[in-house]
Amino acid sequence: MGTWRDGPALLEIVVPAYNEADRLPGGLALLCDKLAGLPLRAEVVVVDNASTDGTAEIVRSWDGPVPVRLVRCERRGKGAAVRAGLLETRAPYVGFMDADMATDLAALDEAIVLLREGRPVVVGSRRHGRSVVQGYALPLRRLGAITFNRIVRDLVGGIQDTQCGFKFFDGPLGRAAAKQLRTTGFSFDVELLAHCVRQGASVTAIPVVWRDRPGSTFSVRRHSLQCMLDLARIRARAGLRVPGVPATPIIPVVPIRTMLAEPKLNEPPPVPIALPGQASTPSAKSG
Repeated sequence: MGTWRDGPALLEIVVPAYNEADRLPGGLALLCDKLAGLPLRAEVVVVDNASTDGTAEIVRSWDGPVPVRLVRCERRGKGAAVRAGLLETRAPYVGFMDADMATDLAALDEAIVLLREGRPVVVGSRRHGRSVVQGYALPLRRLGAITFNRIVRDLVGGIQDTQCGFKFFDGPLGRAAAKQLRTTGFSFDVELLAHCVRQGASVTAIPVVWRDRPGSTFSVRRHSLQCMLDLARIRARAGLRVPGVPATPIIPVVPIRTMLAEPKLNEPPPVPIALPGQASTPSAKSG
């Protein structure tokens, strides 16, 4: 007799991994145990991002309660790894998480409920009023994160934390956004979310319990300049106005949920998104 565990996976989670031989076994054990207790079939996709340690061997030999498969991505960069992993998925719901499992996996329960209700994008936010954040690295890094998110808020539907490594998507939407992704570095989250918003998707932020883990490869000194350059490219590709350059016509994008249900009272208006090269009048509607 069949069970709900038979058939294709309904949820696939991508875990990007660069030289994660030390942290990956513990992270996979936590994730697989959590997924085994969910009321839907789930699988894990570990993307080996050109590691030089035993990361790939750990995945190949993994024996756990849910399937874990290996994808190799020779192009370096977390964005490149997440893109490769998402494009390997087929499930109706997809997402990605960091190998260190800094975000407590209890947030998966709410994320799955929201996805099944029809929310197209669900992200963990350390700046949510009900989040618990423990040991958030150095003050300089925290200040940098706040500044970063203020700069990009208009691109990503107004959410306050774009960099938390806990993001989930309607499967076809996530794959379509990943296919357009060009940023390979740490700013890739912004571009990925921007592609979703440009397709009319609303972004739902949920509270998380987040604990800083040692071993992060991000460095404020080494990566800040590259992040700023990446943001400039993302904004340029989005056709957003740059000082001294004529503005591109702005067309409001209607969130998916407003097309499926009655609008909620006191709900903030959708974020205007600039569509490059598209002629429009102020009264034009998105198609």
